[in-house]
Amino acid sequence: MKKSLMLSALAAAVLAGCGNNEDAGGNGDSKGSIEVGGKNFTEQFILAKITSIYLEEQGYDVTENTNMGSEVLRQALENEQVDLYWEYTGTGLVNYLNEDPVASSEEAYDLVKELDEENGIIWLDAAEINNTYTLMMREENADELGISSLSDLADYVNNNPGELEFASNAEFASRADGLAGVQETYGFEFGSNQVVRMDSGLTYQALDEEQVDVAMGFATDSRIKGFDLLTLEDDEGFFPAYNAAPTVREGILENNPELEDTLQALSEQLDTETMTELNYQVDMEQRSETEVSREWLEENGLID
Repeated sequence: MKKSLMLSALAAAVLAGCGNNEDAGGNGDSKGSIEVGGKNFTEQFILAKITSIYLEEQGYDVTENTNMGSEVLRQALENEQVDLYWEYTGTGLVNYLNEDPVASSEEAYDLVKELDEENGIIWLDAAEINNTYTLMMREENADELGISSLSDLADYVNNNPGELEFASNAEFASRADGLAGVQETYGFEFGSNQVVRMDSGLTYQALDEEQVDVAMGFATDSRIKGFDLLTLEDDEGFFPAYNAAPTVREGILENNPELEDTLQALSEQLDTETMTELNYQVDMEQRSETEVSREWLEENGLID
């Protein structure tokens, strides 16, 4: 009898140790295993770290798999190599679903959510992080010229042709949804001699060092804050929406339905201004993603 009880206990222990399956997973007090993915730039490192720390505090066994390019990470999600990561609505529509860009944040989210569900990928609530294109000026110069929006810029260029120089990467300068579309929408045009092409990372520095007067950039880049640059208001709503949202494999969500409410708590407290500040702390103040992420979670009452 004693031997039988001992064998039963041993079998139960073995089964408990093997109970961590691919989707639901978990043993003991763990809610399951989650693989969090991320791309290869600061904002994505932070979003992945925030998510990982938060889920660990909620009782999940979390593994991070970051520093991947967009296409590679998307394939990893589709191939069940990662379970969730933060993606941008514009990237999802244009790069993965071959749709035209959509300027409205709400419409872009609704469309990508609907279309990607057919691929077994669920878009949870988007945060108000919109890492879209933007045109920037030095704040002091913009104030001096009376420019705060793209309409103001158009008026100034039309009234002062050839005066302002514009820094752009090659892609933005040539895309229909880049400079050409901005100029068509707002009714102005930089002369060919006024457009200076350079790598994306150099446009901020060129603007800061007064080599150019206007530059293209990305809305949540920390150098906007670091160099006291002004992002001009897109008052006609031209630029496509690139709102960040957690994308989750359908199987993971089916086995862990509480993840939707859990991750919603993050989306509700993240916006463009917050993301820019977090990027700034890592890029400009040289703090670690882990330290910055944990501090933000604590300050917002998401973890103790």
